Amino acid sequence: MEKPKTKKAEDFGGKIQPGQIIKSNTVSYKAGETIGHGSFGIVFQATQVDTGEVFAIKKVLQDRRFKNRELAIMQMLSHPNVVSLKNSFYSTSPEKPDEVYLNLVLDYVPDTVYGVVRSFAKAKKPVPIIYVKLFTYQLCRALSYIHGTGICHRDIKPQNLLVDTNLGILKLCDFGSAKSLNRGENSVSYICSRYYRAPELIFGATNYTTSIDIWSMGCVLAELLLEQPLFPGESGVDQLVEIIKVLGTPTKTQIKAMNDSYTDFNFPQIKPQPWDKVFKKGTPSEAIDLVKRFLQYDPTKRVLPLEACTHPFFDELRTQGTKLPNGKKLPSSLFLFSSQEIQNNRSLYSKLVPEWARNSTLGNSGSNNNSSSNNSNPAVNNNNNNGLGGGAAPGGNGLGNGSNGGGGGADMDIDRKKF
Repeated sequence: MEKPKTKKAEDFGGKIQPGQIIKSNTVSYKAGETIGHGSFGIVFQATQVDTGEVFAIKKVLQDRRFKNRELAIMQMLSHPNVVSLKNSFYSTSPEKPDEVYLNLVLDYVPDTVYGVVRSFAKAKKPVPIIYVKLFTYQLCRALSYIHGTGICHRDIKPQNLLVDTNLGILKLCDFGSAKSLNRGENSVSYICSRYYRAPELIFGATNYTTSIDIWSMGCVLAELLLEQPLFPGESGVDQLVEIIKVLGTPTKTQIKAMNDSYTDFNFPQIKPQPWDKVFKKGTPSEAIDLVKRFLQYDPTKRVLPLEACTHPFFDELRTQGTKLPNGKKLPSSLFLFSSQEIQNNRSLYSKLVPEWARNSTLGNSGSNNNSSSNNSNPAVNNNNNNGLGGGAAPGGNGLGNGSNGGGGGADMDIDRKKF
């Protein structure tokens, strides 16, 4: 069924005025500036009146046409690289009292990967490689953690990665499209912002795994290195064209791995580009190798997030004394793994945690949530037989419905002239 057109947040009476006092059951907040807006609501900065603490409040219309899983998922999660839920409450609008809003009080983080990339691109400077390493490493940590609980984010993109360059931290946000994937339960293929959409989604797969997030992460890493999207498709089909231009035409075996039900194999035969020709001269070979490991057609061949954390590209982060560009130390949470994160992956511990950092014992990275630490969910990407668990266009703002950029599904009428 075609999704109905949605109104802007302001049309729903969801607009917030700076200085406005917003009251929950027990806490009052003073609204600051609006920092994001989308189809279903807004995000604004707010200060808790009694403590002066600064938060971000995501105010989302509870649209009865769509299932909202975000609050339940946020209540499950606790990890240093996932935005924290501090409070939640419902509110209505005086103008439209029949419209109900969910307000999520979250960590306030000043920037996004999208903003950082744009800032450096505007200055005609590359993103410092230490930031590329830090942000990608912490995204790997976040995905390994949420995939270990069975949750697939389904909208990994630079706009949904909150960062503080002063501290070198990254936090994954916007779980509005997230879902717990279960065997035998189909999920929509029209999901994830276009530039970061895994090819199996374009092929119309509905039984995909958490590996779609890993593809998106590869696109984000490539964008940090290029200062522009790697696959800037103008539509869902054109997105596949852009992917084929780089990776070459997928084989029948790869297509079947992406969507076993797909039968039309009539594609132009395009050779893959050498990866070192895709990126600028001087791009670290280790970075290119990691992109290549993320961006595999076959979802089962993509490197798992926690294994990716051991990649040589991140060795500088494990070198004692490495500093941020401003001279500050790296985030103290980089090598603090909870027992939940590491219990099925202890063979990786010596690679993940440098010897000098092992005085900090396992088990207190902040991920003491209520979800089960033994994930047997087959929909979670447990591929590669390595014993590892887990596994649109610019301008998004963490408030879309997960299909920004349009064009999912299996309409594969390829225009050969585009190659």
